[in-house]
Amino acid sequence: MARGKRTSLADLATAVGDHSPVDEHSAAQHPARSAALTDLTANPRNPRDDLGSLDDLASIADIQLQPAAVVTKRAYLRLFPEDSIHTPYVVVNGCRRLAAARKFGRTQLDITVNDAIARDRVTFIAAAIAENVDRQGFDVIEEAKAVQALVAECGSADAAAERLHKSPTWVSHRRALLELAPELQTALRRGELALRDARQLARVPRWQQVERWKATLDPESSTDPTPNPANQEQRLRRRQTRVVTAALGKFDAEPELLASALRDYLGDTRIDTLVALLNAE
Repeated sequence: MARGKRTSLADLATAVGDHSPVDEHSAAQHPARSAALTDLTANPRNPRDDLGSLDDLASIADIQLQPAAVVTKRAYLRLFPEDSIHTPYVVVNGCRRLAAARKFGRTQLDITVNDAIARDRVTFIAAAIAENVDRQGFDVIEEAKAVQALVAECGSADAAAERLHKSPTWVSHRRALLELAPELQTALRRGELALRDARQLARVPRWQQVERWKATLDPESSTDPTPNPANQEQRLRRRQTRVVTAALGKFDAEPELLASALRDYLGDTRIDTLVALLNAE
């Protein structure tokens, strides 16, 4: 397949079994089947490092509404021979379903074997990204790293944008986030820094970014040569409040963010009091 050539993921859904360009003798003789969890490995190249809370998938213990898309071990290792795979299948789309099945006591998972996803590295990486892009809880820095990896494989940002069905501007904005200072990447992940502000700061030389951000948060601090401790405390509390508010909005996907934000805001003593009150009958 020519590098950068556009492939429809919808078309890939039917390119299994006898139609697979990767392994014509693939085990995928039927569109869907059940596989033991012990036969499945989550995609080692999944752009999502943190799968977040799986509570929204708890119903998988009783019913699975959509099969996971997998490729055979043989097809995967043709692309990434340096990886270690010890199961017959690698899950490409459905890693959270696999994790939820393990967490909530399911022993098998419905799968669709689709070796066409592994016809080349570009197609494989694009498929893995497509599962997560625009989904709630997908870390924006992880997303940016995944987009950057796809650009490297495609050879150009325009080709990567076409693969993801996104505009070149969207791809450019995501890649720009990797130019942020580490402190700002952390702030963006925690919800302290808005995405639109992050894009603006990414245009500033890295050594100036943190100070620019602090000046935006606390404008008076950049003009007051003798900061008032009381004012500094108020600004800190406002910042912590913003973090708690942002964490509340992400609670379903990443509840640990709220726990961390509340501990920073309340301190150990008051957080213990809160826990005691929540546990009270």
